[in-house]
Amino acid sequence: MTNFELESFITPIIISLKVAFTASIVVFLFSIPVAFIMARRRFPGKALLETVFMLPLVLPPTVVGFLLLIVLGRNSWVGQAIEWIFHQPVVFTWWAAVIAAVVVSFPLVYQTLKSGFSSVENEIENAARNSGASEWQVIRFITIPLSFKFFVSAYILGFARGLGEFGATIMIAGNIPNKTQTISTAIFLATETGDTTLVWLWIFSIVLISFIMLWIVNRSNKKD
Repeated sequence: MTNFELESFITPIIISLKVAFTASIVVFLFSIPVAFIMARRRFPGKALLETVFMLPLVLPPTVVGFLLLIVLGRNSWVGQAIEWIFHQPVVFTWWAAVIAAVVVSFPLVYQTLKSGFSSVENEIENAARNSGASEWQVIRFITIPLSFKFFVSAYILGFARGLGEFGATIMIAGNIPNKTQTISTAIFLATETGDTTLVWLWIFSIVLISFIMLWIVNRSNKKD
């Protein structure tokens, strides 16, 4: 493999890892308070709101990407505001790939964290409150430790989902070499051009990374 071919092989992997890492941090931090509120509070419209949260899980990724393109494109006030603030549009940039990964991975991360918060028995938390613990102390010393394995699973699942994202990414970020080309979009292009060697190398890479991520999740879930 020449230096050019090596660079062509490695660059989409690096971009994918950067996108997945950034997106997983963003979606994880955002999902924690949302999942906590949805697990512990009752309010009108809760079922409808949760349905909206879960939509990216069942919608075709290309539909999600198209909707993001409409919301963040230059013709929308959101896209115009972003362009005014950052002096460039967000569509067809590296950050667009991050946004796509955040949106499609949110349902998995949210649902896993919600299950974690729901698994903590109210009696244990109430006992801590009756002993004089503040709400923050209950969350810090009771809720989070008892649901920690769900935190690990949520983050890794979000990372793995963002790593393999294709449909929404290619719609909003495109497939620009050395800029927005991830492993998934690179495989798509290489398949069209008949470069099966690179296709198999990328497939092996993403399968290996995803396998390791899921293995860590399974190991974490078995540690009860």
